[in-house]
Amino acid sequence: MVSTKKNRGIAAVILAAGLGTRMKSDKAKVLHEALGKPLILYVAGTAAAVADNGMIVVVGHQAEKVEAVVSQAFDAGYALQEEQLGTGHAVRSALSAVPAHAKHLLILCGDVPLTRKETLRRFIDDHIAEGRDISVLGVRLDDPTGYGRLIFDGTGEITAIVEEADADDEQKAIPDVNTGIYCIDRSIIEEALSAIDADNRQGEYYLTDIIEVGRGREWKIGATVADDPDEFVGVNTLENLRYVEKILSLKAGKIA
Repeated sequence: MVSTKKNRGIAAVILAAGLGTRMKSDKAKVLHEALGKPLILYVAGTAAAVADNGMIVVVGHQAEKVEAVVSQAFDAGYALQEEQLGTGHAVRSALSAVPAHAKHLLILCGDVPLTRKETLRRFIDDHIAEGRDISVLGVRLDDPTGYGRLIFDGTGEITAIVEEADADDEQKAIPDVNTGIYCIDRSIIEEALSAIDADNRQGEYYLTDIIEVGRGREWKIGATVADDPDEFVGVNTLENLRYVEKILSLKAGKIA
């Protein structure tokens, strides 16, 4: 049985600060429209359907415009990420805006508009039922090339997320990849984010690094693996946007 969103203690954090230079536009990426609707509104609508302890949108580029668009349709809080220093830094920027009574943080990406609320509800159910500290939403791909692979131990817990560049041949054969969507226990999130660093080529704080932090602290870390890759298409290019529009049109019955 699919749970309702009542009394789940879920606060949604939507990462929406990026410019999106590959979109060949000076518009904030999440304000680009699919079938006449800004990408951020698709994500905010899904978040509103599953979160019962508030929605926080992390803004950066064109922050006022993003806030204005979201506020017309949803009751949300906002957190400013003044510098884009990675996903871990973005989530840290949002913590002060998270309601004190929230028990879990659902981390979503503002440029991934096709994720279904039913998928997120199942993900949240798994996270809570299994008593996890950190949950990762994964998806199984026929061709996982280019994505971070989910590495599991014999008990089904995640031991690492290995990026393509760091993966050996055996790891590259793993079909289960990270979607960038997480559910994290509020009680450990500040400790986890404080423990990661920006010691990498990009000089950014990556949310994926909390997996290594959690393993060192013996936190319970697991995943729910979905099987529809279309739900997790991120809009990074105009080609991605056209593909998303095609899927939305198919779902709406607008094209054969």
